[in-house]
Amino acid sequence: MSLKRENVLIEALPYMQEFYDSVMVIKVGGNAMINVQVMEDIIKDIVLLRFVGIKPVIVHGGGPEITETMTLMGKKAEFVEGLRITDDETLEIARMVLVGNINTKMISLIGKAGGKGIGLTGHDGRMILARKKAVQKVMVEGVETEVDIGWVGESEVINPEILQIVLEKGYIPVISPIAVDVAGNALNINADTVAGDIAAALSAKKLILMTDVSGLLRDMSDPGSRISRITLDDVDPLIREGIIRGGMIPKIKGAAVAVKSGVERAHIINGSVSHSMLLELFTDGGVGTMIYGPGFEP
Repeated sequence: MSLKRENVLIEALPYMQEFYDSVMVIKVGGNAMINVQVMEDIIKDIVLLRFVGIKPVIVHGGGPEITETMTLMGKKAEFVEGLRITDDETLEIARMVLVGNINTKMISLIGKAGGKGIGLTGHDGRMILARKKAVQKVMVEGVETEVDIGWVGESEVINPEILQIVLEKGYIPVISPIAVDVAGNALNINADTVAGDIAAALSAKKLILMTDVSGLLRDMSDPGSRISRITLDDVDPLIREGIIRGGMIPKIKGAAVAVKSGVERAHIINGSVSHSMLLELFTDGGVGTMIYGPGFEP
């Protein structure tokens, strides 16, 4: 057993050397938001990254908890192209869940694991300036229909200054995806999209998107159909084929934005699998789907 452990450390060493002092943006969502043990294991892994010289930035979602809270309050959750339709009441529920509940829980877990966490939203330091998304055109029973998805935003400007300050001081920033527009209105932004935008603004080494599936699957009912690697040129054809669909669309698009902007590689992994992030980063065999652009071929 000792030799096996030594081999694991030896295999990890060149990756630790390569990633030392680099920024990695990690989006945490899906089952991790409602499973306390999964969340605690992920946070321990992220704190480990900090102690081996990597600068992690966490962006968290909270879709399952927002939907659960909406149901308890008698509201039905509706989605368009993987984005939640967000009226005034839904926005307040999202803020309550994301900022008041999930963010504070994650900060507490970071402290429990020996790290220093700090909670942020897009309002802090005007970090995420956004605009309201335009009316979306969708097909309903074969007819193209325009849908206003409400207080849902898309990033216009990312100001990474506050993140750079806290990272240099050894903190792990935990970001709720609530942005602000020029008029001071709050906007809910898809967490995968925010993570991609922030990774681009920070020139991060990697973007890691955690979800409930083992990466991009050709067949959602078959975990063995995982596509281990795709290039930027593969994205649009896979969307047209319907392989990238639903909630996977903003994940892949967020990853593509980051890669186009200079992030070396983006990874979509199953956060419910114990230590999947460490396996993806520090071993020769990956466990998810990697998206890369020209010049960063594996």
